[in-house]
Amino acid sequence: MSLEYNTEREDVILKEYGRNIQNLVKHVQKIEDKETRDKQAATMTDLMKQINLAVKDNPEYDQKVWDDLYIMADFDLDVESPFPMPEKSAIGKKPKRLAYKEGDIRFRHYGRNIQFMIQKAIEMEKPEDKEDAVIYIGKLMKSFYASWNKDNIDEAVLIKNIEDLSKGLLTIDVDKVKEGQLFNSRLRERKSGKEEITRRGGSNKRRNQNQNRNRRRN
Repeated sequence: MSLEYNTEREDVILKEYGRNIQNLVKHVQKIEDKETRDKQAATMTDLMKQINLAVKDNPEYDQKVWDDLYIMADFDLDVESPFPMPEKSAIGKKPKRLAYKEGDIRFRHYGRNIQFMIQKAIEMEKPEDKEDAVIYIGKLMKSFYASWNKDNIDEAVLIKNIEDLSKGLLTIDVDKVKEGQLFNSRLRERKSGKEEITRRGGSNKRRNQNQNRNRRRN
């Protein structure tokens, strides 16, 4: 009895399934009866799912096992499949490189989306809508700046940046922003907190009034 070494065997095409699965695929290829071949191929895909559990992490794992079956058959397998046979030329082909968006970012610490939002704000017709947009953009810019720098940024600098990015079409009064703390993203949270305290205080007051009323009745 002569020993057969792996170095003398045919290479395993998909190592995640192993040599035995690859040999079974060759067996399915040799089945002459079309109906039997179809059933055996479907059984093979179920077996492949059990062997390679990682394939279930793929959202299209059903098609993945059928593609793998065709690959192990060297794209020479005539069976009924719920998915078309993949193109041999597409296997191992590198995806196209994504093109970067053209155009420079004026202030990188704010990002490209800020420039996009400023452009949308410019297109608004109502002055009050534009001001609301500027306040919202200013809050975002202040939070983005804080993630890059430890020092606090002056609101006047933010307003100047907005003016530069909008080419002078958007602005807001500096004193109004500072006095009202309009660029402070936590301002709304403090107001909500105050409303919650007021609501709870009113509930306690009504509860005390009901208790006093019940004592007088008794």
